[in-house]
Amino acid sequence: MPVTTYLIKIPGLVRPDTYRSRLMSVFAGTFIAVVPVVAEESNDQIFQLVDVGDSPVAFEMDSRIPEVLTTTRLRQPKSRVPGTTTIITGEMIRDLGIMNLVEVFRLVPGMTVAEVGSNNPVTSYHGTVHYEQRRLQVQVDGRTSYRPNLSDMDWNTMPVPLELIERIEVSRGPNSAAYGINAFLGTINIITRAPEDTAGVETRAITGSRGYKRVFGSAGNVSGDYNWRLAYEKRKSDGFDEQVDDDIYYPFHDGYDINTFNYDSSLFLNSQYSLDLRGGVVDGVNEEDQIKNGKLGADDHPDIIVDDYYLQTRLNVTTSENHFYHVQASFQNYDRRQRWSICIPGDTFNNILQGNSFDLEPCTANEVDPFRANLNEDIEESRLEFEIQDTLLFNRDLKLVSGLGYRKDTYRSETYFNGRGNNYQSQVFANLEYSPLRWLTLNAGGNWEKTTTTDEGYFSPRVAANFILANNHTLRFVYSEAVRTPDAFEQNPDWSYRPRNVQPPYTFLEGQRFLVANLVDPATSTYGKTLEEEHIISREISYFGQYYLDSSTLSLEVRYFNDKLRDMISGIINEEDWTIDNNVALDQKGFEVEASLDFPDTKLRMSYAYLDQDGRYTGANDRDAGDKQYAIDLLGRLSVRHSGSFAWIQDLPFNLTSSAAFYFADEFRRSQFERLDLRLARHIFKTGYSYEFAVTMQHYLDKDTTDLSPDNIIRDHNQFFAEVGVRF
Repeated sequence: MPVTTYLIKIPGLVRPDTYRSRLMSVFAGTFIAVVPVVAEESNDQIFQLVDVGDSPVAFEMDSRIPEVLTTTRLRQPKSRVPGTTTIITGEMIRDLGIMNLVEVFRLVPGMTVAEVGSNNPVTSYHGTVHYEQRRLQVQVDGRTSYRPNLSDMDWNTMPVPLELIERIEVSRGPNSAAYGINAFLGTINIITRAPEDTAGVETRAITGSRGYKRVFGSAGNVSGDYNWRLAYEKRKSDGFDEQVDDDIYYPFHDGYDINTFNYDSSLFLNSQYSLDLRGGVVDGVNEEDQIKNGKLGADDHPDIIVDDYYLQTRLNVTTSENHFYHVQASFQNYDRRQRWSICIPGDTFNNILQGNSFDLEPCTANEVDPFRANLNEDIEESRLEFEIQDTLLFNRDLKLVSGLGYRKDTYRSETYFNGRGNNYQSQVFANLEYSPLRWLTLNAGGNWEKTTTTDEGYFSPRVAANFILANNHTLRFVYSEAVRTPDAFEQNPDWSYRPRNVQPPYTFLEGQRFLVANLVDPATSTYGKTLEEEHIISREISYFGQYYLDSSTLSLEVRYFNDKLRDMISGIINEEDWTIDNNVALDQKGFEVEASLDFPDTKLRMSYAYLDQDGRYTGANDRDAGDKQYAIDLLGRLSVRHSGSFAWIQDLPFNLTSSAAFYFADEFRRSQFERLDLRLARHIFKTGYSYEFAVTMQHYLDKDTTDLSPDNIIRDHNQFFAEVGVRF
């Protein structure tokens, strides 16, 4: 949903806090200390990475070599993947006591998570997003999940309970070669647990600070060839404690109350055919604050009523052990109803009617003949999607995945589009993996796509060479290109407001259209301008290695990247300013590190990312220096120079499990983010059932507890949560 954008410029660098300096020194020492031991390992104890192959059977989660399902659409060991992919298991998410889906991405090198301007969470890879979080492809079980026409992600309403996550794969770097236009900077693929893995009954309840509540329940059964699961989740929060406006602190009306219902099933027809069926419903309320999000003289909170649903089916066909394919269809509907009342002083409203400039001030208590009415920003979006994907394994060294996709996006909004419209998108994709030598794997892939948003076709290629330096040590060289086309609202807005329930003396204006094109500043407005596609050329050099020690496994992945982003769309979209244009070029480079050390009872994991981002204005030379820099800053407002995490999960006696996680992000606007999470859980196993108790504390280490945005204030540095779960 378009919102008023803003930027606070803070010069200078932020000195890392001593807490983080000490912790990261200890963590780095922990990993470095074990590396020399590797040389003592005998060759016959080391897993032969080059012997790993593919088969159409289910993914084996206990494989010693991590395998990736997302990056090319082929199942590949990390030694053969043409790029860097982060894998986060559902077990780790639950052991760390993560409370919201979006916070999982704090574990991913280079990703930023924040609630900017309100309690609506945003996440970004390398920061180049607007509030609407474009440029990342997000999928749940292969189903595209970002909103079709506003290209936005509503993380609060995602129909994915944390208890049902099997794993999350994040492909870091352009992945349009596999998934098309919106995979501009990367891909997030959320894979849920199969119904046969969750048979029985499970319930869980969590309560904590700032009104946080989450209730989960699922029931399922495994019976011959038909497995099913039905799940319900309520998630609720009061949001932040306060907001600040002109140095005055106000209560913040920014919570949410969301209900999700999910049905998942798998039907095994015979040895060759199986059918997956999924469906779900989401309803509830996302609160919007009058001060922060109110528009055009709003005098009450413009809360958003959520009413979504989805349906998905997938036919899996295995013709032989070397050939299999699937046919998938899905339909999703996103319905947002946002309505509020307004009060505009009579003199100000008369200036609006006459086309004069105006400053919108709130009505006073004794206002004479103000303009009172109701406005709305209702929108309903839907996506109909078809996909055919075919996998052919010629032999162990030559594999091909290819397919076709078709999508129809529909929007219905009186406010944003003055009615109804459609966009159509079709694509052809393929990736060939070839290992001509034992120490070399080549990948070549691409995606050709055509969209009616621009009425043009685009090809996004990727080529990669993976050199296996020794058993379990791989050096990758990756080159990729990608495009992102403007979404429907950026490209074809017809934005207006039609007042309803107009009060005297303005009743003659009932239902009349007030065009936003007449409200924006004509001197700077680009409203109605045709936008072009964005481009990125990315180069990557990365290393992946595994070291098998006497009683542990050390995994290390390092990525260096050099990206050139051109014709980037930056600017403001709101009812007073519309300045978006292809006006910024970015050059960014940096490196990312991800490492884990696994003992039988101990898991250690760390990540770190460094980003060096330089931008320049490339738009029309009709702006002053301040406006040009503002466009550059807007595009990079979620960019973080230093960020990372450390996690420690420990199994203890008496069925106790403890965990500690530290997250940080520096040089983000005027603030930094540092938080330490601690969790202690106990599992109790009985005949026929088990249950768990856990307590979690989130401790904010930074002086100002603002969660990366200066207007999102948490009064107490310590946030507490308690949970109990039972499984039959």
